[in-house]
Amino acid sequence: MDFLPTLWFVLIAVLWVGYLFLEGFDLGVGMLMKLMARSEPQRRVLLNTVGPVWDGNEVWLLTAGAATFAAFPHWYASLFSALYVPLVLVLLALILRAVAFEYRGKAHRQSSRDLWDWAIALGSFAAAFGVGAMLALTTTGLPLNANGDRVGGPFAWFTGYAVLGGLAVVLFALVHALAFLTLKTDGGLRVRARLLLARWLPAALLPMAAWAFVVAEANGKALPWMLLAAAVLAAGWAWAAARAHHEGRTFIGLGMFLVFGIAAVFLAAYPNVLPSTIDAAFNLTVDNASSYPYTLRLMSFVAAFGLPMVLAYQAWTYWVFRRRLAEQHIPEPHVVGPVV
Repeated sequence: MDFLPTLWFVLIAVLWVGYLFLEGFDLGVGMLMKLMARSEPQRRVLLNTVGPVWDGNEVWLLTAGAATFAAFPHWYASLFSALYVPLVLVLLALILRAVAFEYRGKAHRQSSRDLWDWAIALGSFAAAFGVGAMLALTTTGLPLNANGDRVGGPFAWFTGYAVLGGLAVVLFALVHALAFLTLKTDGGLRVRARLLLARWLPAALLPMAAWAFVVAEANGKALPWMLLAAAVLAAGWAWAAARAHHEGRTFIGLGMFLVFGIAAVFLAAYPNVLPSTIDAAFNLTVDNASSYPYTLRLMSFVAAFGLPMVLAYQAWTYWVFRRRLAEQHIPEPHVVGPVV
């Protein structure tokens, strides 16, 4: 197989890992707005932990989609047309979530704030579930014919694998957010995040491990099984660290679980980028779905300069906003103009 299509398959997998790692915890924080926070100061603490970074984290989603479009146009066309309905819902959820982040701080009544809190929580859940379903289906398959077109109605994508992938990302995002909050908050929120993380971490990682197991078992390769074993060991290490209140190790362990687990999934699926559940002859692969070599070479040069700059900028952002937050750091709300 040609080198450049394989390289871009790996790079797209890296982009998805970056998105799930960075956007994962802020989607989880969004869901925890209604699941964990018990007072207005606590909800404002949660918002401020991700306030400086959430929009930058979404860039990884845009980049992953754009890279797929440019490097594998046939993969992009088949996947996004087959999943048109759920991906539109994901887009609407992300828009609702972004609007809620901005408008919540402008609301003067608690009832209005509660409404925007629900918008953040539900938008975060829908986005996480939709992205997880899409990634699961691109590795387990869709009913595609010889032209790469979906066979069946608009909900032919809604299968057990889609639900498994959706739950995998939702539950990972929740425990990842708890680990993030143990690093970014202090006081009562930090204590509660510790307790919830130690209690729920193993169960929350089971769907993602099951997704990786299904893909590895279907393709029968040795290396994905080794990566899956490493992911399980990383999860065990993260759980032990969470129970011992080693917050940094817990966060790193969850990151290692994600990296090894997603690597196992994509490696097991390779060289397929989108399998067909109708006939294996209709599978889209890194070869028959890729762009021309000139396009891939040009993209490689751009990525060689652009990706390090993005990583450096985001690392600097997290360093600047590295301090912990607690309820006493949140000022009293003030009203400017008429109450609405």
